[in-house]
Amino acid sequence: MTGPRGAVLRRPGADWEIHELTVAPPKAGEVLVRMAYAGLCHSDEHMRFSTTTELPVVGGHEGSGVVAETGPGVTALAPGDHVALTFVAVCGHCRWCATDRANLCEGAGSVSSGTMADGTYRFHGAAPPLAGQPLGSYCRLGTFAEYAVVSQDSCVKVDPDLPLAAAALVSCGVLTGWGAAVRTAGIQPGDTVIVAGAGGVGLSAVQGARYAGATAIIAVDPVPAKRELAGRLGATHAAAGLAEAAGLAAAANPVPGGADTTIVCAGDVTAAMVTGAFAATGKGGAVVLAGLSRDPDELTIHLPGSVLARTERRVLGCYFGSCNPVRDIPLVLSLYQRGELQLDELISARYRLDDITAGYADLAAGRNARGLIAFMG
Repeated sequence: MTGPRGAVLRRPGADWEIHELTVAPPKAGEVLVRMAYAGLCHSDEHMRFSTTTELPVVGGHEGSGVVAETGPGVTALAPGDHVALTFVAVCGHCRWCATDRANLCEGAGSVSSGTMADGTYRFHGAAPPLAGQPLGSYCRLGTFAEYAVVSQDSCVKVDPDLPLAAAALVSCGVLTGWGAAVRTAGIQPGDTVIVAGAGGVGLSAVQGARYAGATAIIAVDPVPAKRELAGRLGATHAAAGLAEAAGLAAAANPVPGGADTTIVCAGDVTAAMVTGAFAATGKGGAVVLAGLSRDPDELTIHLPGSVLARTERRVLGCYFGSCNPVRDIPLVLSLYQRGELQLDELISARYRLDDITAGYADLAAGRNARGLIAFMG
């Protein structure tokens, strides 16, 4: 297929460029998806400055769309099906899937190579300066394109009556935040919870903490509008920084002397944030790292080991909210349909593909909880 356009990264640190693409037909176990929406997530910005991602690459790992064509051997999906895409491709039979840790599925492959499971490419440039050149698919998805070929294991079929914008949100950010609270941390009724960062992931963590029964939920963000939105979505308190949040948590939860759980959801996690989160967490509590740092090799955890041991605090990594997308995407969308989870409120703005750079500028400036590229509607 020639003619679809996509946002391509050609050099580390460069701006996204819009190019015409050629999209190869789906092979065995793959489907061609007409994209409806793609989320503007911090992870794509991290990739933009990475030195490990193979370039050029079509960006985007969060999105939703409609199946346009199926490859050989695809039986669970048909043209016309609405799908949420997930960068965690669940194979269903590896060690991790078999032990209810599908977010670590080995079938997902390397996010940095850009190739499909067979080592080949589905995107190619259609015109100079990329004519004929193979282009990677970020996270084997490439949702910043009008059409993309993806594995059937990267698709979760959703109710066609659901807004595809909501389906796009749950494919990454919402499940990461909601799952950080419900799955990774295992928040219990009555807990005191701090959520550091009130973007798309953090606001979903606030809602996950509310769903799990937390009594005090303290949202931390330097942007007043985000703190206010967090309050509408379930936060009981708000703070501009972690030191202020620590005082609120200690007042709300005097026995352990701090939060039962602190979830770090910032778009660029720093050592200072992790240290502050640890200090704000009480005895027996957990610090959950749901955000990433721009430099994946940066050492961001510098904690006093004796205090960690003596107070039995825990530091937990959180990847995709410890969620199984096959189980949790339908669950979270059912909560949305019943009015128990607010997703529409997370969408700050919708952009055309040509405006992707402006969308990321808004994200960096703190103006967006979650921006969406709208291909349909």
